[in-house]
Amino acid sequence: SLTRGAVGALLGLEPDLQIVGEAGTGDDAVVAIREHRPDVAVLDVEMPGRDGSEVAQWVAANEPGTRCIILTRHA
Repeated sequence: SLTRGAVGALLGLEPDLQIVGEAGTGDDAVVAIREHRPDVAVLDVEMPGRDGSEVAQWVAANEPGTRCIILTRHA
């Protein structure tokens, strides 16, 4: 949650970006993406539940207007 909050806070400082939601699990991310239909979803590789790769695959199949960026805090 600390990393998610820090990334959200940093991205929120950009004048041309708007943060529309945050999620702590892959399943919650799918719900948030369905609800908000963002242009970009920033995903973690190791989210609980569905991982970032699984969410990105779901997005590609179900929300073609959303692009994914996958980050990780791990080496």
